[in-house]
Amino acid sequence: MDIQLPANKKVYFASDFHLGAPDAAASRKREQLIVKWLDEVAKDAQHIFLVGDIFDFWFEYKHVIPKGYIRILGKLAELKDKGIGISVFIGNHDMWMNGYFEEELDIPVYYEPQTYQIGSARFYIGHGDGLGPGDHGYKFLKKVFRNPFCRWLFSALHPAWGISLANYFSRKSRAATGQELEKFLGEENEWLAIYSKEILQKEHFDYFIFGHRHLPLEIALGNNSRYINLGDWLNYYSYGVFDGQQMALKYYDGAPASTPAQ
Repeated sequence: MDIQLPANKKVYFASDFHLGAPDAAASRKREQLIVKWLDEVAKDAQHIFLVGDIFDFWFEYKHVIPKGYIRILGKLAELKDKGIGISVFIGNHDMWMNGYFEEELDIPVYYEPQTYQIGSARFYIGHGDGLGPGDHGYKFLKKVFRNPFCRWLFSALHPAWGISLANYFSRKSRAATGQELEKFLGEENEWLAIYSKEILQKEHFDYFIFGHRHLPLEIALGNNSRYINLGDWLNYYSYGVFDGQQMALKYYDGAPASTPAQ
């Protein structure tokens, strides 16, 4: 897919908002902050990529979606109606999307990594869960969770029970794996960097953009290629921006003062 980048326009990337966590009050404050950020980047955005785990849990029933998130959903609809391109990738916490974004917001949703030509640069973009070596237990669970029959079984639960149950297990999962995801493993052991190097052996990309790790990272892969992890909006309020020449990680300066400076 090609994205034309006119002069003075930029492409923005963000992931792992985890809206809904850790509770409604904290989530609403973070949602308001994200909407503020979206308003600011909309001034020069040609395209915005949201690279997974927008929500801490999301499941679409045929006629029901999770309560809340009206601010971000409305803002995304507004920006799309203004002509700004938006692409959404599912993550491991919000993989149960089923047409709502496409039908109501006119925003495409991707379940697997995608490749893009943006200006003169080639991008490989995905959430990152289940890629690279190891983590065989999760890779098995991912196949189960995304199995159509298993999704149908879950949809048979009343939303009041199903969403409450899934929210509980989503919080348990994040509590169990959160700290592990946020540990830097060293450039040689970062599994998404290893995965990117494997892809590079077959095809060149200038940038590999992932989320999931909850840790802002930039790793040179050789041959003028870089792996960039977008971090999260639970701790870092980090995002990526491509201006047609350079890709950079930034930290939102409208976020709380405890976050890293740009």
